[in-house]
Amino acid sequence: MKIIVLKFGGTSVGTVDRIKNVANIITSYIKKKYRVIVVSSAMSGVTNDLIRKSEKISNDFDVQELDVLLSTGEQIACSLLAGRLRHLGYNSRSWLAWQIPIITSGDYNSSRIININKNKIHKYLKSNGIPIITGFQGINNKSRVTTLGRGGSDTSAIMVAKFFKANKCIIYTDVAGVMTTDPRVFNKAKKIKVISYEEMLEMSSLGSKVMQSSSVQEARLNRIDVDVKSSFQNKSGTLITKRRNIINNKIITGVSSTKNDAKITLIGVKDKPGIAASIFKPLSDNNINVDMVVQNISSNGKETDLTFTIKSGDVNKTRKLIKLNKKINFKIMKVDKDVSKVSIIGVGMITTPGVTYRMFQSLSEKKINIMVISTSEIKISVLISKKHLVKAVAALHKEFSLNK
Repeated sequence: MKIIVLKFGGTSVGTVDRIKNVANIITSYIKKKYRVIVVSSAMSGVTNDLIRKSEKISNDFDVQELDVLLSTGEQIACSLLAGRLRHLGYNSRSWLAWQIPIITSGDYNSSRIININKNKIHKYLKSNGIPIITGFQGINNKSRVTTLGRGGSDTSAIMVAKFFKANKCIIYTDVAGVMTTDPRVFNKAKKIKVISYEEMLEMSSLGSKVMQSSSVQEARLNRIDVDVKSSFQNKSGTLITKRRNIINNKIITGVSSTKNDAKITLIGVKDKPGIAASIFKPLSDNNINVDMVVQNISSNGKETDLTFTIKSGDVNKTRKLIKLNKKINFKIMKVDKDVSKVSIIGVGMITTPGVTYRMFQSLSEKKINIMVISTSEIKISVLISKKHLVKAVAALHKEFSLNK
């Protein structure tokens, strides 16, 4: 049985006309003799509207009931899509996650799929049915509906592809594929034809909105090749696959950037063992993610200046937690929200010397000062003034020949 999994994002099913278009895409694969399993997100805007309603009901809405509420968005989209396919003369029906069932574990709002019962869907496929499965959700061992977190429908599709041993998994969205950088920042961005799991994971964690990090990680762990393409254009997209499948002469695959970072600097911190842990533990306990960190030791060896970055939305909470922290002493705390993080990503830098120099030199030539640096095997990130963001992305895009 030649199975293909098609996942459609919220913008792809955002209106009745778009749902009709999606139905035509699905039938095109049926005509190619595929057995098609469809996974759908909620119509664009529906999930946010449900969240707003819950907030009006209570400022502490029960997490279990929130999952029940949010899961209804996908139910609407799947029913409309199945209804359209039936109108076109095809055998189709919607499947809620609990009807299959899709089994999850973990916390509400952030569960993980651990098993999918294949029997009912296999039987339905053999009868030439087109199952339309609600993404983003499952059911736990207490028979309660759970959700997988924002962007979870991508994860649903990837796990369906895994359990049903699908030949392909295609993520349909509103963009042509994964781009070399954010086209809203730099309009000369190009579509990437093939990208490794590791590069895509870095790009998604650094701001690329095409796929959530958790879904990329599931694809990587399960070695599921994923095509990302537009539901509005009949063109090839981007293949996300393992490194050894890629023949690429580019050192750098993409440039990512963020606009929602803030830099915190603690000046005159007493330098002693465990001080960094004392600073960061309360932040971790309050779900504040610390990203880039740099520490400068004073000449007398008794004090240090500690700089780190967080999301700008966490500044007020971070400032309060640090001031209330009795385990640390410092002289001054400085906060800077006018910063951006710019990163270059590429597996080619593993075996290519001089990448760091080329990045720093290209920024220097544009008179862009680097505040903080962090690196990994396939990524170099720098923190710069937000006013230089577009200029920095353009310079790096050109330096590593991503325009071509």
